[in-house]
Amino acid sequence: MKIIFYNHRLKKVPESWIQQVSFDELLRQSDVLSLHVIQTPETIDLINNDTIAKMKNGVIILNTARGKLANESDIKNALNEGKIYAYATDVVKGEPIASDSPLLQAKNCYITPHIAWAPYETRERLLHMTVDNIKAYLSGDLKNVIN
Repeated sequence: MKIIFYNHRLKKVPESWIQQVSFDELLRQSDVLSLHVIQTPETIDLINNDTIAKMKNGVIILNTARGKLANESDIKNALNEGKIYAYATDVVKGEPIASDSPLLQAKNCYITPHIAWAPYETRERLLHMTVDNIKAYLSGDLKNVIN
């Protein structure tokens, strides 16, 4: 198996079998594309007709990041035409999902109700982090300070 990734910043790759590539190269080479991207004005509709056209036929796309990263109409069309084999998402543009969402008319579209964070281990980690942050605050060690 070959693992490639894109990051707008150059990253030190920890293993020789992982390779950083350009965004276009990521689109061209990926059999499975998993989105782990923050939502910014530049990333809204990141997955759209133009980027889908660069992808392999039969690509599988996973989105557990943000619903607005994918143009849902373009995803639907690519799924129904067979360009995208499957789209699995835990997030949609508007939650709860609208009854007229294009994704509901798409073949091989799998939607979960925004529960990617729900495994026991994830919730346990969240609680431990919360306790650690409270303890740090009470001892004067401020964490995650914005201003």
